[in-house]
Amino acid sequence: MSQIFGEFIEDFPLEHESLELSFTSSSRPIEERWRNNRLSAYFIANYFSTFLPIDENPDRREDRIEATRNSVSYVGNELLENAMKFNEENNPNKVKFGIHFLEEFEKVTAVIFTENSITTQKAREFQAFIRELLDADPNELYVQQIEKTAESEDSEASGLGLLTAINDYSAKLGWKFEFDPSHPQIVTVTTMAQVVV
Repeated sequence: MSQIFGEFIEDFPLEHESLELSFTSSSRPIEERWRNNRLSAYFIANYFSTFLPIDENPDRREDRIEATRNSVSYVGNELLENAMKFNEENNPNKVKFGIHFLEEFEKVTAVIFTENSITTQKAREFQAFIRELLDADPNELYVQQIEKTAESEDSEASGLGLLTAINDYSAKLGWKFEFDPSHPQIVTVTTMAQVVV
């Protein structure tokens, strides 16, 4: 059984470029993984930028490549950090991180995704936040979350990274929650961000 929220693409065209990395999140402490998360996000951003259509003006092309790298690496880093931070470590599944490349007419879209496992309790909490995010004005929610984070020492679930992806990079977010009856306490969640570049 699965549940989908937001703008989630389930089926990609058969012939499209993509890249997927996988990580064993429990192999090292989370603090040691932050640098690797950032490097992984830069890697997929650089990989993606090689597929951008060639612009006749070399200056514009370099500007576009740099803007694309910045957008994709920021959004990718946020998604990967969240997937690692909230992953249920007692689950043997790896954390997955990747990107799909979609090109339609003049529009090029980076579809960045992560997949990780969380407990059913965390899934309920996350779904409540997602519903709030989808129903609210992202700018207003951003200010509210900053205020909540400033008031509380527990800023772990602030959602500021996702809100920044929406507000600053016009990311369209989507989620898929998959429930496995053979492991009723664990939910696989795929988070997806679509960024037009």
